[in-house]
Amino acid sequence: METRTVPPVPRIFEVAVAPLQAFFRLEASSGILLALCAVAAMIWANSPWADSYVTLFDAQLALGQGDTLSHFTFRELINDGLMTIFFFVVGMEIKRELAVGELRTLSKALLPLIAAMGGMLVPAGVYAALNAGTPALKGWAIPMATDIAFAIGCLTLLKGRVSHGLVVFLTALAIFDDIGGILVIAMFYGTGLHGEWLLGAAAITFVLGVCNLYYVRNGVVYAVLGTALWYAMHHGGVHATIAGVVVGMMIPARPMRRGHQVLEELHGYIGQLLKEPEDESVRSGQLLHIEEQLEDIEPPLNRFVHLWHGWVAYGIVPLFALANSGISVSGMHLSDLLKPLPLGVMLGLFVGKQVGIFLFTWVTVKVGLAQMPGRANALQLHGVAVVAGIGFTVALFVAGLAFANEPQLLAEAKLGILLGSLLSAVVGYLLLRFGPTPRPRAEPASEPATGAA
Repeated sequence: METRTVPPVPRIFEVAVAPLQAFFRLEASSGILLALCAVAAMIWANSPWADSYVTLFDAQLALGQGDTLSHFTFRELINDGLMTIFFFVVGMEIKRELAVGELRTLSKALLPLIAAMGGMLVPAGVYAALNAGTPALKGWAIPMATDIAFAIGCLTLLKGRVSHGLVVFLTALAIFDDIGGILVIAMFYGTGLHGEWLLGAAAITFVLGVCNLYYVRNGVVYAVLGTALWYAMHHGGVHATIAGVVVGMMIPARPMRRGHQVLEELHGYIGQLLKEPEDESVRSGQLLHIEEQLEDIEPPLNRFVHLWHGWVAYGIVPLFALANSGISVSGMHLSDLLKPLPLGVMLGLFVGKQVGIFLFTWVTVKVGLAQMPGRANALQLHGVAVVAGIGFTVALFVAGLAFANEPQLLAEAKLGILLGSLLSAVVGYLLLRFGPTPRPRAEPASEPATGAA
């Protein structure tokens, strides 16, 4: 049998690519990339080339022709178009956790749900108290969000200092946070409701539900229906990115058939193939049959998350950060930080988040409704609550909706988001890095051996 030799990879290629491969294998890599893009945007917007930043992201684009011609900027394409894919992935991750993950039972979901409520209500209250009676009050939802990529990335840098239970707790909390943010965007940041378009959106959602019921797994079907839903929601007055969440929630999350049954069938099929003489002309058909059988035990939701997660984490979200984090500080003074809007956002994220999450969690544990996650003590829980104040992607998104036509207020909100998130990241990291380590989980006492298991 002829053996094929693979040509060696050039040394210069290995040297250039190896660091990139190592970076993308790092669990915190998406959060690091997000931070780098935010810093790059700030530097760019305050450099001698600041005009090019404005020119690029405010560039006018057009789609369609005649009466259907639509005009939008490059930034709007990112925020309203590409971010729909981000919310699509968020929707799928929410459904996966609710269907087969950490939130599938009430007992597991109760503590992060209560903690998320505290982490949304208290920051919104802090912001509202400082901005009551001003035009900035409509940004009350900005400090409610926890950025899961940044927060989990921060905990990843603390391996061994944070228990797995606390990481799961923060992840589940951030998912409920996302649900709350999605509901707030849908209910409070629309442009005026239009019944006929909303009826059309409801009809499309019904069709998506039928696709889920009958286990449709063709991505093209969901793409076409999702585009139609986006268009209907856009004209119906609900922010169109919510269409991504709806479509994500409609992707089937369970396998079509039991894995054991499929593997048994494949065992018999492969056994039969081994008895037959090898025939290259039919090999592709045999492999295709095996692939189709294996697809029956992989839920479409897992396949779609795997397909889109990289594009979102390393493409869309960093591009969003680059387009929305460029704040010109020209003409600003330190006293501007004491204005109610940036101060409300900053204190909402840094103070409101940690107070709300810690108190709601502590009280829930003390009254016996749930157990402390990861056998953590009060200081470890407090550190994670501080880290949860890193509110970036969704916070910037909500700020853009709240102050879409008020650039000065939007710049102040972004400044508060960046400072509040930075404080939360640094202080949370220091608390967890130099605080007590998690107690090791007690191992059950070993039983005397009684024979083979």
